[in-house]
Amino acid sequence: MKAASSTAPGGRLAAALESPFVGMSPWIVFSVLVGPGRFGLAVGLALGLSVAVFCAARRLYRGASLKILEVADVLFFAVLAVVGVASSPATHRWLETYAGEISNLMLVVIAFASMAVRVPFTMQYGRERVGPEYWKSPEFLHINYVITGVWGTAFLVAALAGGFGDLVLHNPDNLWTAWIIQIAAMVTAMSFTEWYPQVVQARTHGAGTPPPVRNLLTPLAALIIPVGVVSLIFDAAASWFGVGLILIGVILARAINKDVEMTPRGGEHPPRKRSPWRLR
Repeated sequence: MKAASSTAPGGRLAAALESPFVGMSPWIVFSVLVGPGRFGLAVGLALGLSVAVFCAARRLYRGASLKILEVADVLFFAVLAVVGVASSPATHRWLETYAGEISNLMLVVIAFASMAVRVPFTMQYGRERVGPEYWKSPEFLHINYVITGVWGTAFLVAALAGGFGDLVLHNPDNLWTAWIIQIAAMVTAMSFTEWYPQVVQARTHGAGTPPPVRNLLTPLAALIIPVGVVSLIFDAAASWFGVGLILIGVILARAINKDVEMTPRGGEHPPRKRSPWRLR
C-alpha cells in the first residue's frame, strides 16, 4: 500500500515510516542510552518512540499489514518497562547493566529469524517504496537479504562490544564499548543501506557507474575526527592515540574530498538513476 507522495500532506511522515531506520530507532536509542542510572529514561523513550511509530503507521497505512519491527518494538519495550517497574533493586541494577546487550541480541534474532522464514524485515519497508512488479525480482530479494543481514551483524557487533565492557572491563559506561563501537556499527549499517542498492542496480542494469567504496566509507571517515576529540576530552585512550585519530580523520576527509573534486563531470560518468530498490 502506497503512502502519500512527499509533496502531499503527511508525505514527509510517509517517507520516514517507509524507512527501516524508523523501526530500528527505538532499539538504537535504547542501546545508546541505557546504563547505570539511565534504565528508566532509556526504556521510557524507546517505548514512547515505539508507540508513536506504530500509531503513525496505522493511521497513515490503514488496512496495511503489521511490520515485524513495529510489533517487536512495542512488545519488547512494554515488557521491559513492566519488568523494570516490578523488579527488585537487584534485578533493576542487573537490567541497567545488561539490558542494552539483551536488546541488541533481540534485534539480531529478529533479523536472522526473519531471513530464515524468508521475510527479511527490510523487505516489508521496501515493498512500500516500489511497485508490486519488483517484489519478487531477484535483485529486490537479494538486496533485502543482504541489508537485513548487515543490520543483524551490526547489532551483533554492538552486543559483543557492550558485553565486553560489562563482563571483561566491568565498566558499562566505557566510552569505547558502550558508545563509540556501537555507534560506528550503526553508522556503517546505515551507510551500507544507502550504498548497496545503487551498486546492485548499476551492476545488474548498467544504470551508470557503481558508486565507489568511498561513498560507503565517508560517514565512518567523518566519525573518526569526533571520536578522536572525545577520546581526548574524556581521557579514554592515550593522548597520542586521540591525536592520531584526528589526523587520520583529517587526511581521509581531504583525500575523499580531493577524489570527489577530481571525478569527471562530463559524459564519462552518466547520471545515475534513483534505484527503485533503495530503502531510504
